[in-house]
Amino acid sequence: MNIREKLSTIQADFKAKKSRKNNFGNYMFRSAEDILEALKPYNKTQKVYFTIDENLTLGDFPIMHSTATIVDTESGDQITASAIVGIDLNQKGMQMSQKFGSASSYGKKYALGNLLLIDDTADSDATNTHDKTAQRQTLKAQAVNVVTSQKPVVDMNNIDQAKKFLANGGLLKTLQEKYSITADALKALNG
Repeated sequence: MNIREKLSTIQADFKAKKSRKNNFGNYMFRSAEDILEALKPYNKTQKVYFTIDENLTLGDFPIMHSTATIVDTESGDQITASAIVGIDLNQKGMQMSQKFGSASSYGKKYALGNLLLIDDTADSDATNTHDKTAQRQTLKAQAVNVVTSQKPVVDMNNIDQAKKFLANGGLLKTLQEKYSITADALKALNG
C-alpha cells in the first residue's frame, strides 16, 4: 500500500476517545494526546509514524502554525495537514505560558483532526456555546426587568436628557439609582 492508501485506511477506522472534561461547559472532549495515543497501534500495523511540528509567528497578534504529518516508514513518503491558531495575549485568567500552551494544544488537535478527518462538529468543544445562550437569556430578562420596574425609564427616545446630565458632571451611578435604563441606552451612555 502507498501512503495515501494507508492514510485512507486509518481515516476510515480511526476512533479516539474523549477523555477530558470541561467542567465549565460540562462536556467531554478529546485532546491531541488522546488522538496520538489512539494512533499508536497504526504505527506498527500500517508501518507509518506521525509527527507534529509547530511554528510561531510573532507580531501584533501571535499565530501558532501546527502541522501534523504521517510518514510511511517503507517509502519515506509523507502527507501533511495544518491548523492555525491565534494567541490572545489579552485573555484574562491565564499566565503567558498558559496562553501559548493552550494555542499549541488546540493547534496540534486541529492539525491532527484535519489529517485524520476527525469531524469536530460532533465534538462538544466545537458546539459548546460556553453558556452564551444562558447569558443572552439573562440579559433579556434583565432588560425586561429594567423596563417593567417602577422607576422612570431612560431609553433611546429620551437619552438626550441623560447625556446632558452626564455632560454637566452627573454620575451614571446616580442615573441608574433614579432611572431604569434600557440596555441600548446604557450602551450609548457608556460609549
